[in-house]
Amino acid sequence: MLDVRRMQVLRAVVSTGSITAAAVNLGYTPSAISQQVAALEKQAGLPLLDRVGRGVRPTAAGRMLTEHAAHITDRLVEAEAALADLREGRTGRLRVRYFATAGAALVPPAVAAFKARHADVQLDLKLIEPDDPMVEVEAGRADVALSVSARVSEAPRGVHLVHLLDDPYLAVLPRGHDLARKRVLDLADLADEPWVDAVNPPGPCRDIVLNGCAAAGFAPNFVLESDDYPTAQGFVAAGLGVTIVPKLGLGVIHPGVVVRKLRHPEPTRAICAAIREDGITSPAVQTLLNALKAAIA
Repeated sequence: MLDVRRMQVLRAVVSTGSITAAAVNLGYTPSAISQQVAALEKQAGLPLLDRVGRGVRPTAAGRMLTEHAAHITDRLVEAEAALADLREGRTGRLRVRYFATAGAALVPPAVAAFKARHADVQLDLKLIEPDDPMVEVEAGRADVALSVSARVSEAPRGVHLVHLLDDPYLAVLPRGHDLARKRVLDLADLADEPWVDAVNPPGPCRDIVLNGCAAAGFAPNFVLESDDYPTAQGFVAAGLGVTIVPKLGLGVIHPGVVVRKLRHPEPTRAICAAIREDGITSPAVQTLLNALKAAIA
């Protein structure tokens, strides 16, 4: 394989027409320059320079490699400029993955604020559900992911976790339900009620519900399943059961339900930003984090 550094040395020699002049410009000795050219000729299998008086001129192979060296230099300059832009957050692409309720409540205002600061950064946004969006960061397919867990745990290798907020679950009852007279419910108050399963298929959000109910001493009696929180509210409004929903999932409350706080325990999900460790210092990533925190506030 041809050595790029030696190709740059050859370009310097051809540009000046002299090994001695190239040595002065590059800060090498003429002997070192000659050795680099000789090594490149050995790699190429062809002579690269012809001596002409006190100078040199390229052979056909030498001209060809010099032209390629020029293209390589141009690409390197472009790459260095692109890296500088990325460090300053001026350009590039930021791959962001999220789950549904975050997509509805947090991502739109955060993206608007981000674009006001980094209009030249392309945002690659994608909803990942029911799988955990953090897996995309672990696999190198995303730079930032919004993820849910029962609590902030140890981050997977190569991933840095930033806690954004604790999102408590709230009881959703049919309007006129006897329990609606209470301002705060013990979770155990719902033990004998028919339940609407607001999160199906299983995942961390459903696990938080089941673990909370277990801590209150019962297992919920699911009589209906729903794939999303708005549909679950519709079933509750029709008097078919009760459910609990994280606060972030109650952006629009159905007129046929009432919402009450929970305690003993209060199931809560932690929402985190999972970030590739090699990108945590990126200005674009920091701007997105600040925009997410502002959206939460």
